[in-house]
Amino acid sequence: MASGKFVSYLRVSTDKQGKSGLGIEAQREAVTSYLNGGRWTLEAEYVETESGRKSDRPKLAAALSHAKAIGARLVFAKLDRLTRNVDLLRSLVASEVELVFCDLPTVPPGPMGKFLLTQMAAVAELEAGLISERTKKALAAAKARGVKLGNPNGARALRGKQRGNAEAVARIKQKAAQRATDLRGIIQSFQRSGITSVRAITDELNRQGIRAPRGGDWHPTAVARLLNRLPKAA
Repeated sequence: MASGKFVSYLRVSTDKQGKSGLGIEAQREAVTSYLNGGRWTLEAEYVETESGRKSDRPKLAAALSHAKAIGARLVFAKLDRLTRNVDLLRSLVASEVELVFCDLPTVPPGPMGKFLLTQMAAVAELEAGLISERTKKALAAAKARGVKLGNPNGARALRGKQRGNAEAVARIKQKAAQRATDLRGIIQSFQRSGITSVRAITDELNRQGIRAPRGGDWHPTAVARLLNRLPKAA
């Protein structure tokens, strides 16, 4: 079980994800699940919108400084949410702050854990490079055999597909908006009774047996989408 002080760092790669809360809620839930039980305190949470390949992370630097100042561990939902930049990971591993990854609970603390994290990131970087290299070689070989790459009908065919896709997306959005309208009164009754957070609303929907659009249980990401649609469904 977790114990002691923690500072959490959550990252999304696009402004759209950051504003909607999608991705962030799932990471926050992973951190909460990891810390469940034991005697611990989450001293602060830092959220950043930045590409996984960039090393300029002001929020990450602030989280690291905060954790170091109070003697806390820095917790991440997943290793790939931290970075795909090996140099950045190496610099963090070299810091005096203990790093914790919820998807790697078996990585030991101390020098051995730091070594394993660095090697895992290096392997991931190598694999990404190999995949890119194999793709380039396959395309070059196909071109040498006379294979014409791309859509032979050009932009005209692409525009046709875009029209078809737009219609399908419009139907999906219409069904989602109708579902939001159907649940609007139920959600508002939850909120009036003090059930306002995404996690609490998720739990209450499942407790009352209200099924998600695809028939299963509700998850925080789906509830976040539902809440974002409610004003539009008014």
